[in-house]
Amino acid sequence: MYSHLLKAIIYSLGTLEENCFDEFGESAMRTLSQEITKRYFFTSSIQLSNRKKSQFLSLSQAVELVKQKEISPVVLTQKCIEQIKTFEHQINAFIQIKDYEKILDQAKQAEKRIQRGEPKGILDGIPIACKDIFCTKDLYTTCGSTTLKDFQSTYNSTVVELLEKSGAIIIGKTNMDEFGMGSANVYSAYGITYNPLLSLSQFFESTEEGDKRVAGGSSGGSAAAVASGMCFAALGSDTGGSVRLPASYCGVVGFKPSYGQCSRWGLTAYANSLDTVGLITRTVDDAKLVYDLISKFDKKDTTSLPLEFRSTNKSLNKSDNASNISTKDLSGLRVGVPQEYFVSELNEDIINLWRKGINHLNSHGATIVPVSCPNTKYALPVYYILAPAEASSNLARYDGVRYGFHTNTKENHSDDIIYVDVRDQGLGEEVKRPQRVRQLIRQDFNNVFSMPNPLLVDDKLGIPISEKSKHGVDVLIAPVAISTAPKIRDSLNSSEDLESDSYEILNSYVNDVMTTAASLAGIPSMSIPFGLSSNDGFPIGLQLIVQYGNEETLFQVAKVIDQGNNYNS
Repeated sequence: MYSHLLKAIIYSLGTLEENCFDEFGESAMRTLSQEITKRYFFTSSIQLSNRKKSQFLSLSQAVELVKQKEISPVVLTQKCIEQIKTFEHQINAFIQIKDYEKILDQAKQAEKRIQRGEPKGILDGIPIACKDIFCTKDLYTTCGSTTLKDFQSTYNSTVVELLEKSGAIIIGKTNMDEFGMGSANVYSAYGITYNPLLSLSQFFESTEEGDKRVAGGSSGGSAAAVASGMCFAALGSDTGGSVRLPASYCGVVGFKPSYGQCSRWGLTAYANSLDTVGLITRTVDDAKLVYDLISKFDKKDTTSLPLEFRSTNKSLNKSDNASNISTKDLSGLRVGVPQEYFVSELNEDIINLWRKGINHLNSHGATIVPVSCPNTKYALPVYYILAPAEASSNLARYDGVRYGFHTNTKENHSDDIIYVDVRDQGLGEEVKRPQRVRQLIRQDFNNVFSMPNPLLVDDKLGIPISEKSKHGVDVLIAPVAISTAPKIRDSLNSSEDLESDSYEILNSYVNDVMTTAASLAGIPSMSIPFGLSSNDGFPIGLQLIVQYGNEETLFQVAKVIDQGNNYNS
């Protein structure tokens, strides 16, 4: 049976009558559907401000059509390859792409399995990209650095293994800020990743270099690849906003789960206590589909959430206020608007879209509640103490002796001097103070959410250490970024002037002001595209934040935002 969507598209061609479905054979209809896929699902566009954004088939749609044998995985894969060939030289979304023949061969093998009724899993034959921070056996893992230029892992990271087990085709490794350190994807040894909207709207060549926009970082390559139709979803990592920021800048969905829900095994560490596997997709449904596949306990990862806590999460979710909401009726849902997110740097367009998002949820029956998270103001400085401190420790392994690129120095240096040549060391007592403030930030969230933090539940008594707030909220709504995608010239400073350099560094830090608090607390949050700037036509995302382990509520409310957004509709 062919979907109503497919039939409607066929009728819209104006060349076929309704009874033609009886006259065409099954094989001929499948061929026709594949041709329609090539002509319509990937080439239609809508006018957005003064630009055009291509509309692509979502992952969920692709999975369903492949399942119904209405679209071939080979056709889907070919279209992704075409997008790569057309736009990669401008966007620079990938550091390494798998050989096209190998990718197509995997798609053909998937098609054979599907035709036999023996698919590997739900993603069989679907092209997925992977940030170059995840270890892969058949592709290099460089982390965007010359240090690991030729490093090839002997194993796959757990999340990559789970995706491949479900049949996904990992088509390449996406560009990123070196070792994840950056919020614009301009600090990669393999070049800048550019915001794909200019390429898709054919404004790229006519725009001066400095006026081109960043894709965001550090998972900018993943966001750009999804936004430009080079793949259907991409793995990213989020330390302080590295999935949510590029998602907002590129007009896609960026999801950071609760810390520990997805295995970090094989994810090259930047800041161990903050790093979280993240997802970049076109829709909220797509994010949930992939999350359900990779959110598994992994005994190889010491930070993986144990099974007993996952059970506690489920029981708390069932008793939560928001457990009975639907995408059509949010009655009973309490949405918090944190006043500390009204920072002076917020762009007016961002504020307007934030208000529209609040009104949109309210129009669906949600109760809007102003809340305060007073320690949020400390999140940014605390993050930029803790993250570099942990990074300093993690990067110590890339000393040219145990791991990574070795400097060809002619002098006779001892091992100690070699280490000094490669890195600076310096962790001190100051780290202890930020950890205490981090606890206060986490407590702020525990105070405003109605659902207790499952990590604070006594397993024997089943009672939360901090009593459930009767006046708490179920979800917070806030901006993702203070502006739309910044220009290249505002994100990359080549000056040798120290004062100018310091200003640019501080300016880039401010971009993370909306995202670091959730990262420090380890709680889930998501960026959902909701509209376009009236000033520059670039996308704006809204951020939803929920209590630890409450991903189900996050997905439900995010779908309402997704359905009401003015960007992809």
